[in-house]
Amino acid sequence: MNNGTHDDGRRGKREGAGPRQPSGGAAGGRSSSGGGRRNEQGRERNRGTRAPRQYSEATPAQRLREADPARLVAFEVLRAVSADNAYANLVLPAAIRRAGLDRRDAGLATELSYGALRGQGTYDAIISRCMDRTLAEVEPAVLDVIRLGAHQLLATRIPPHAAVNQTVGLARAVVGAGAASFVNAILRRISEHDLAAWLELLTDGADPLEAAAVRYAHPAWIVRALRQSLVSHGRPVEEIDALLEADNAAPVVNLVALPGLGSLDEALDAGFEPGPLVEDSAIGSGGDPGRMADVRSGRVRVQDVGSQLVSRALAGVPLQTEEGTPERWLDLCAGPGGKAALLAALAHESGASLLANEPTPHRAELVRKALLAVPEETWQLRQGDGRTIGEESPERFHRILVDAPCSGLGALRRRPEARWRRTPAEVAQLSILQRELLSAGLDALAPGGVLAYVTCSPHPAETSAVVADVLRKRQDIVALDAGSALDAVALRPLEAGHDQQAQLWPHLHGTDAMFLALLQKKT
Repeated sequence: MNNGTHDDGRRGKREGAGPRQPSGGAAGGRSSSGGGRRNEQGRERNRGTRAPRQYSEATPAQRLREADPARLVAFEVLRAVSADNAYANLVLPAAIRRAGLDRRDAGLATELSYGALRGQGTYDAIISRCMDRTLAEVEPAVLDVIRLGAHQLLATRIPPHAAVNQTVGLARAVVGAGAASFVNAILRRISEHDLAAWLELLTDGADPLEAAAVRYAHPAWIVRALRQSLVSHGRPVEEIDALLEADNAAPVVNLVALPGLGSLDEALDAGFEPGPLVEDSAIGSGGDPGRMADVRSGRVRVQDVGSQLVSRALAGVPLQTEEGTPERWLDLCAGPGGKAALLAALAHESGASLLANEPTPHRAELVRKALLAVPEETWQLRQGDGRTIGEESPERFHRILVDAPCSGLGALRRRPEARWRRTPAEVAQLSILQRELLSAGLDALAPGGVLAYVTCSPHPAETSAVVADVLRKRQDIVALDAGSALDAVALRPLEAGHDQQAQLWPHLHGTDAMFLALLQKKT
């Protein structure tokens, strides 16, 4: 290895021997009177005018052998994401609870986990510059440790010496002394430049798209897709930098009180503030919502405000059905249940009923638990393939939500690992399923009823192209003004509409990039 990064395992064999005391007693090997050190014959050694010898800040016995609890939790999260394809937002809360972290350490663990995952592409490019082997040749657990250290050095206010020492201590605790020496060498090379200097080095002379990918830690294909998405939905392509920056910002926590069932009083007392975009919502950046009684009961839910807006838009748009007809609502792709719970509460208020459909057993169970906060006479749960609903229940439902499975490119700030998992091929595969689900939903839609096609992705292949392709084959459907429907339920104008469709954006609205099309069946 270059720059001393090779370690053959022989270092640190004295770690159990205790600190070595230099002759003369005083630290640094000087006598307490300030005189020079003497040799075995008693003669004072003449060091001339050379600078005093520099000693290691930590002797072997003083080196950290135990991992800091917050960093250990962050490491566990990165390992679960890397090795098990886990989702950080599901793994992290459980890891924090198991470790018994207090609020301060929980905040550090969250920042380190999400920050290292968001910045992985940038950090990996920097790490590659600091060693003479490829990333694939580094043990995955060691690479995760280095990523955590890189994030501390380049994107936090943690002092560099603390970032290095604590990360090396983590490495020693979880992967061994030899790996710890390697981690130490790489982190010290990373610390030679700040993030801005590293980005200049990495992007000098690079293609603009590739440079943006490194600078904003997004795969190049996603940068390209988001540029296309902006243009497709009527936004200037120059907004791409702001959009990518918003993806990398730590998201606030959004709460929704189920209408008529939940209260935000406890959240407001805990420091949350009323949401600026939609009623019955609150936002906050700290604390553990899971400790609130109404959150535990399900009457208050953690839910992005974009999801709240599209659900309310569907519930509020006028129908062209006979007055007095009991409305039947359908959530065709209900898992994990957040939108279903809000729709069920809105249905309960208006005297309607909701059928929530979910094909996957474990996700269907999540939907059932989410719906328990709503009176049971309001809702039913169906476990089955949504693509068959049109044949089984033709023209039965007055309001239908098709929250189609998608790439999740609109929620990268909340699911930072998703950007490194998704591929363009998956987008193409999902678009086939999206067309099938939308077609089935339209078959199940009653005359005069309204269907909301929703994705948490702005990618035109998953949004406008899907709607256009399906409507091209049908003469019984008209598109409604989705932007106006959103504005009707928002607390301020959103200016999200374009060509009868609506697109929310993180950099403009502070929401996930939710897409909404509202389609009505002719009477």
